[in-house]
Parts: sequence; structure tokens; C-alpha cells
Amino acid sequence: MNRAIYFDFIQSKLTALASNLEARGALNILDQHLHSENFYLHFCNLLFGWELQNLNTANQNAAAIDLVDRKNKIVVQVSATATKQKIESALTKDLSAYSGYSFKFISISKDAGELRSKTFRNPHGLTFDPAADIFDIVLLLKTINILRIEQLKEVYDFIKKELKTEPDPLKMDFNLTTIIEILSKENWNQSSSSYQSVPFEIEKKIEFNQLDKAKTLIEDYKIHYYRIDKIYTDFDKQGANKSLSILNGIRDAYLSIESNTTPDQCFFLIIKKATEKIITSANFKAMPIDELDLYVGILVVDAFVRCKIFKNPIENNHAHPR
Repeated sequence: MNRAIYFDFIQSKLTALASNLEARGALNILDQHLHSENFYLHFCNLLFGWELQNLNTANQNAAAIDLVDRKNKIVVQVSATATKQKIESALTKDLSAYSGYSFKFISISKDAGELRSKTFRNPHGLTFDPAADIFDIVLLLKTINILRIEQLKEVYDFIKKELKTEPDPLKMDFNLTTIIEILSKENWNQSSSSYQSVPFEIEKKIEFNQLDKAKTLIEDYKIHYYRIDKIYTDFDKQGANKSLSILNGIRDAYLSIESNTTPDQCFFLIIKKATEKIITSANFKAMPIDELDLYVGILVVDAFVRCKIFKNPIENNHAHPR
């Protein structure tokens, strides 16, 4: 189920970030705490529809608050310390410029559940309901869990970009081999019988096919061509022509959707189709969804480089097998 996949990924990344901030804070290494202000700025804008800006950009270490949304009249303190004293210290500072604003507190590393039942001194009369306005990872995840699937996917995409991690190269080779093994056993309803790469310049092919959003992905993943080529070669030496099976399968997926989509939509739908085949395969063993997306993306980019999908700028035609 896509909902579970998206939520599990978001949950794992947010909790990992919190644990990392906690550990680095104990060592007094605070560089990531500063970056987290901007992370939560964009994250809350996406999640709640706010329009926060970072006050510390103009005024380093602005007193009491870090983020402000002047349109919706919201001020936010982002902190790795979750205590009553920390919140009251913010509320009792000179916040006269924010009369009529709502105050929010975001704990980025510690559980703040106990604080939501406490009362706080609030001498400037900012709107502040501890039960609703004190956020931690648990409360954020509860909010995320009830989002519509379209909104959940947006949060997933944001987290994936912001908290991206690259897998270990040895692990990458192993998992790519595993995924190739899985895909080669799936029924792709293949009509192609052979393939041969057609020479072209990758940049020209990207431009020729008007791939805008997919361009970055192609440029990032094309460096893994040698990995895929080695795995295909090793399999083919064993007499298991898995490269033919997978490349033909990816090509057939491309041909089935290319006429009804934009080029960018087509590219990412191919990745989606291949990913769904893997997830629903009886041979699939669970792995983090961001890693699975990476590996499938590498395979699709490889098919692009081998000219199995999308038009060839040299031939000005679809790249057909020869």
C-alpha cells in the first residue's frame, strides 16, 4: 500500500534526524541545529500551509523566536530543548511587535508530550494553546498520518529531497543485482527480442525529448552506467540474459504510455511501473523506499542511455532494437 510506504519513510527520516540532533547536541556540535530551522520552515509551510520566514537570516539569534509568518500572524520557536523554562523564556521576552500573533513551539529532537498539559506564563497575551501549539516528532507524524494520499506524497517527496542519503557502494551493487534478478523474473509482456545501443550525446537526447524535470535525475544517475553494465555482463556470462529481459520490459513500459503523457510524466511513470513490479513480486524483500526508488531510477536511466526509451536525436525517430 503506497500510504504505508510513504508514511514509513517519513517516520524513519524524521526520527533519524531527531536522534542525530540529540546526539550531536550532547557533543555540543550544533551546525545541524541551525540547518534544521530552515528545514522546519519549509516543512511546516508545506504541512500546514503557513508562509514562514527565517528571522535569523536578517537578525542573527533573534530573541525568543526563529520563524515568522506575517500573513497568518504566527511566530515559531524551533528548539532542541523541550522544557517549560525554554518556552516561558521565549514568551516573556519582548514580543510587543507581535501582538495578536499565535505562538508555536517546535521540539526538533525531544519528546514534548508532557509539556502539552502544562500552563505557561504568557505576559504579552500571544495566542498559545499548549495542547495544539507545542509540536514534536510524534505530533507531526500524527498530523501526517491522516493526510490525503496526494498530500502524503508531497510530504514524502519533500523529505526525500531534504534528507536524502546515499547507500554504501557495496550495498548498492548488491541491491541492484537483487532488483535485476527480481525484474528479470517478472512478466513484462515483452515484444522486443534484442537490443543495441545507438550512439548519441546524452545532453542532446535530454533536450531533444524535452525532459525538464527528469534531466537532473538522468545527469545524477548516468554515472552508474558502469555498475549496471558489469552486473548485466556477469549475468550474461552465466547464460542468463537478464539485460535483454529488463531492457525489453522497460522499453515496453515506455511504449505503452509515451503517447498519452508528457515526456517528464512518461519518464517517472516508467520508474513507478518498475517499482510496482518489484514491490508486488513474490521475490521482493523489503528495503527502504528511498533506496528502492534510487535503484529503479538507475535502471531506467541506464535504459535511457542505452537508447531503449525515448527518441534518438540522431535518427529523429524512436530508438528501435536492431
